Amino acid sequence: MEEQAGGYAHEISHRRGASGWRPTSRDLLGAGSTSRRWFMRAGLSGIAGLSAAQLLQLRAEAAIAGKPASKPKSVIVFWLSGGPSHLDMWDPKPDAPSEVRGPFGSIATNVPGVRFCEHLPRQAAIMDKLTVIRSMDCSASNHTPITMQAGNPLAQRTDDNREGGGYPSMGSIVAKLRGSNDPNMPAFVGLADSWKADVWGAGHMGAAFEPVKGSELSGRFELPKGVNLDRLSSREALRKQFDQLRADVDSNAAIEHVDRYTRQAIDMVCSGQAQRAFQLDKEDPKLRDAYGRDSLGTKALLARRLVEAGVSYVMVSGAWGYFDHHGDNVVWKGIEKGLKPLLPRVDQTLATLVADLEGRGLLESTLIVMMGEFGRSPVINREAGREHWTHVMSMVLAGGGLRHGQVIGATDSKGYGINQRKVTPQDLAATLFTYLGIDPNASWVNPQGRPIPIVVEGGQPIAELF
Repeated sequence: MEEQAGGYAHEISHRRGASGWRPTSRDLLGAGSTSRRWFMRAGLSGIAGLSAAQLLQLRAEAAIAGKPASKPKSVIVFWLSGGPSHLDMWDPKPDAPSEVRGPFGSIATNVPGVRFCEHLPRQAAIMDKLTVIRSMDCSASNHTPITMQAGNPLAQRTDDNREGGGYPSMGSIVAKLRGSNDPNMPAFVGLADSWKADVWGAGHMGAAFEPVKGSELSGRFELPKGVNLDRLSSREALRKQFDQLRADVDSNAAIEHVDRYTRQAIDMVCSGQAQRAFQLDKEDPKLRDAYGRDSLGTKALLARRLVEAGVSYVMVSGAWGYFDHHGDNVVWKGIEKGLKPLLPRVDQTLATLVADLEGRGLLESTLIVMMGEFGRSPVINREAGREHWTHVMSMVLAGGGLRHGQVIGATDSKGYGINQRKVTPQDLAATLFTYLGIDPNASWVNPQGRPIPIVVEGGQPIAELF
């Protein structure tokens, strides 16, 4: 695991205070032939050949229809890729037979009557700030992120190159109907090493609403070689560069007719906001240690920095398949040898993120969701692992100003199935959209011109959270 829409109505200028000046996009268009061409092509995500300007224009048009909420709110989803064991994490069965109970003990949390796995002590200590859903129906899910990240039982793996049925992820719906919290940042960012396996995108909603790859985000917003905003610190320096290329610029009609979306794309670059979000060296080393300097901890800290910078929806995956604990005969091993070393990392990361967001006054406006694609089978197999289990799974939520310190739903005495209060993927989607101020009754239009509901199959917000 070690490793690392709205549009503008006017052009934004960037200032460094009374003594310093930063050029606007219109100024920089004349900074050089190579630079000018780069700015015109500047891409947010490099998908489908869309330029940043095209992406912004599409998102602006969607924002007009979607009437995005103005109050900044964000979602951070931790994708525990592979299928985390509900029995060995948030739904222990201490009174069950040993082959069901598994190798771990359970501990009390700070909410009376609620117990967690013994290897999640820090989460147990903040249970009053968490909600555990123990009755999530994952029967439509498979070994992909599609169903749960879409919050949609109709979005499924089909293995026929038409995965998901065209349905978009919840993050892409947020990108379309709400947009980012800051015009200098994209709405939906994914932090994952294995993109196709761990991040679900926009489906038929369109390339403009695909998640931006976090691994590319900082680089996409870097200035081209030879352009340095600090060097362009006076109008005279900029004017000299512009004069040298005046004839070339004047001969290019595209420059003369550059629209506000292109200018916004350039302003996103010039702001340096995306680059700064990835500068982890600016963080206190002690805080970096607190998050954990592994893949999950590093990405969790990046997620916090991204929502702080204005991203609305961040999807985090520590590594592909690392919760797929079939047994000691496979790469991720079984429950004792595979899951046990992971649990302290997950425990540390979630507890630190909650504390960090709370200390910065961001916990009320940031909803944290931790989940995978399904649970694990109730009986330990011969290889000391558990198989896939699509009957039920557990998930955890925190923050967002919602009601916490509770367990929603329950499984039977052996964790086989849902015993109380079934919660569905579409209920999760309705909950996230309602929290973000998106009408769960809204629709998007597919390529055939048909309106598609963003929440299907009767999904309703989880009432216990509101």
